Amino acid sequence: MRIKRNRVLQLVGIAVLVGGVVAGARHYFSPEHEAPPAEPAKIGNRVLRYPPDAPQLAFLKIETVKALPAPLMEPLHGRIAYDDNVTAKVFPPINGRVTRILAQTGDTVKAGQPLLWLDSPDYAQAVADLRKADSDRRTKEQALTRAKMLYDGEVIAQKDLEAARNDAAQADAEAVRARARLRNLDPADAGGSGFALRAPLAGIVTERQVNAGTEVRADAPSPLYVVTDPSRLWVVAELAEKDLGKLRVGQAVSVMVDAYPDDRFEAKVEAVGDVLDAATRRVTVRCILDNKDRRLKPEMYARVVPVVEGLMLPRLPNSALVTEGLHTYVFVETSPGALEKRRVELAFRGTEASYVQSGLKAGERAVTAGALLLNSELAGN
Repeated sequence: MRIKRNRVLQLVGIAVLVGGVVAGARHYFSPEHEAPPAEPAKIGNRVLRYPPDAPQLAFLKIETVKALPAPLMEPLHGRIAYDDNVTAKVFPPINGRVTRILAQTGDTVKAGQPLLWLDSPDYAQAVADLRKADSDRRTKEQALTRAKMLYDGEVIAQKDLEAARNDAAQADAEAVRARARLRNLDPADAGGSGFALRAPLAGIVTERQVNAGTEVRADAPSPLYVVTDPSRLWVVAELAEKDLGKLRVGQAVSVMVDAYPDDRFEAKVEAVGDVLDAATRRVTVRCILDNKDRRLKPEMYARVVPVVEGLMLPRLPNSALVTEGLHTYVFVETSPGALEKRRVELAFRGTEASYVQSGLKAGERAVTAGALLLNSELAGN
């Protein structure tokens, strides 16, 4: 009995000890004993200063401000297109079957270089027509020579000489027609054993829509090849009627595409349409784009921004702006952890970004995400 009583007392003692430890731990880790968050030091009513390890800094995005050409209006929706002045869409001029492919997509070709060979009865007929016309012309010329000799010898009448002369003229005209027809089909190798579809200009093959053995027709709706100079492109955009007075030929524009969101491509307005679309109330604007690095591709969607040439202003996303009444503010990092609330004047405010007229310079670092949180903390301190 005594042994059992001692064991019970031991168990009770252990339970009391464990309970004390748990209670002490709960008290130690209670919210009252948690380390307080780092509080920013408020300097005046414009500056917040955080220690380097402050958790608030993790919710901020601070970026270096870049200067870009100042826009005249909101971006225009457009697309990248081939420059038709340096582009050839190659169609077959006759019917036939492809026997050999000579050019692949991406190949650089010269003007007149064969792209493919065709086995074409139409081409063979054109060659035969030329040979027949040349033979007939020679025969008629010989007949005319004999008629002149007979006429000079007073053997035939003048009407016979005139008939021979007319026959020779008709034969010569037919030969010219047949030769022109063949030259139009294949100017570099008229009369060859097969028909070569040739590149009409020098450039790069960007599209190929044909394979060996394909039957092709002269009235095909799609070209077999597209040959172009990809370093020159067009940007085609739609301009609203109300903005017609803001754009002119020669105007500088910035082009932006989704593939390169941080880059701006320079272009020039080449033409502004003369006809207003009755349904959309817009005119077509065509711009010339230099694409020497060949990063831009035809049919890319683009945003076209007419700009003030020579005027560079700091650009900020609208998430960096804090509006209070009639004034606009941004938070600028003056030193590591020190954020100054600064008033700025805007030159242009768009739907996604704005351009600063004064109060901020390119190269400074501004808060582009989290500005409203900083403003609330500054007002609450």
